[in-house]
Amino acid sequence: MTLEQVRSKTERIREFTALPFLLLAVVSVLGVVVRPAAQPITGGPVNSGDVAWMLTATGLVLLMTPGLSFFYGGMVRTKNVVSTMLQSFVTMGVISILWIVVGFSLAFGDSINGLIGDPRTFFMFTRVGTLTHPGLAPTIPLLMFALFQLKFAIITPALITGSFAERVRFSSYLLFMCLFSVVIYSPLAHWTWHPDGFLHKLGVLDFAGGTVVHMSAGFAALAGAMTLGRRHVHRNGEAHTPANIPFVILGTGMLWFGWFGFNAGSALSASGQAAMAFATTNTASAAAALAWIFFDRLRGHKPSALGACVGAVVGLVAITPAAGFVSIGESIFIGTVASVVSNLCVHWKNKASTLDDTLDVFPCHGVGGMVGMLMTGIFAKDVGLTSGATQTFFVHCGALFFVAAFSFGGSWLLYKLTDMIIPLRVSEEQEAVGLDISQHGEVMQDMTPVAAPLLARTA
Repeated sequence: MTLEQVRSKTERIREFTALPFLLLAVVSVLGVVVRPAAQPITGGPVNSGDVAWMLTATGLVLLMTPGLSFFYGGMVRTKNVVSTMLQSFVTMGVISILWIVVGFSLAFGDSINGLIGDPRTFFMFTRVGTLTHPGLAPTIPLLMFALFQLKFAIITPALITGSFAERVRFSSYLLFMCLFSVVIYSPLAHWTWHPDGFLHKLGVLDFAGGTVVHMSAGFAALAGAMTLGRRHVHRNGEAHTPANIPFVILGTGMLWFGWFGFNAGSALSASGQAAMAFATTNTASAAAALAWIFFDRLRGHKPSALGACVGAVVGLVAITPAAGFVSIGESIFIGTVASVVSNLCVHWKNKASTLDDTLDVFPCHGVGGMVGMLMTGIFAKDVGLTSGATQTFFVHCGALFFVAAFSFGGSWLLYKLTDMIIPLRVSEEQEAVGLDISQHGEVMQDMTPVAAPLLARTA
């Protein structure tokens, strides 16, 4: 790249530095100007037990995003820990505001031909009140349902960040996150979870987000790794040494704990189905964690803490679409199969391809989500292959290809659009010194003698 091109890109980035604050200022004014309206559709009475459980589940799901920040942060190199953790953490701010403005309306507003929600339905959370809704939240306030769904919208773009860790520009990531949430996540949520969504009407079963969350994030991660290209250390064949394995273990524990709200909360009630989803979630994760390290041992590797943690998360991913539809015994099978398949995919990616998916997001979340979707079609009570029915399984096979194409193709276009507005990738020098210093001027630990001259160069 010539000096003139570098200067041109720098100036283009500077032009957009004021825009995020101006947008937030506009939304802040709208929050005062747009007045709440009466909820137009109401359902039955509020069930206090369901509300208590959903308040708890919503808090548990939110905990998963800081857990993910530790999970990813511990896996990258020391000079990129802060930036990687912030990429997850910041979604709690950005998506929370975007969801209130338009995201919830696009996902769960009045359906437009089963394809997208009307953005006017719940704009600025108008008509999102404390009354129930017969189609979306029959026993809890619609507000509670909207906040629960918000936590899913928050963690999905955070999952993607592991694929392009150590080389993405923070400002361009913020833009991509907003585009992804509006263009990819919200339509998928509408298709799958809205009563009038076309995938829902076809019979696609996604209890808690194997398709909406993990497949969309996994294929967006694949597109991101391909679009941003390989890190320089990856091209040079340098070994990737995780900065802090205890961070990974802590993050896994937070994810596992929070996932009970993610899956069991998706019953939307304090019910037997919630209890079953709770049990299958724990069991699948336990089986997958053990399967990963035992399978590694069969292939001549030492059982590692990192492997156990990755395996546990793969099990959580795979059971997510099936959690409320399968038995505890079947969840063991799902966790074990998903763990082995993802393990093989990670091995193949590292040995036989040049793809630089830094933290193996696609082999774990994308592949894990696909395994879970197929397993749901096989084992779902009364409608799966094991119950003698075939329709659900074949519908899931078709939806799998459709969602994969939509998530990958749509995300690839959004990366290209983002790069045209704000360059996606940091410079070679910024990548070399690390994103903590070059993007945020911070470091994980006291490195003053080393960091001071780098901070001066990149300020």
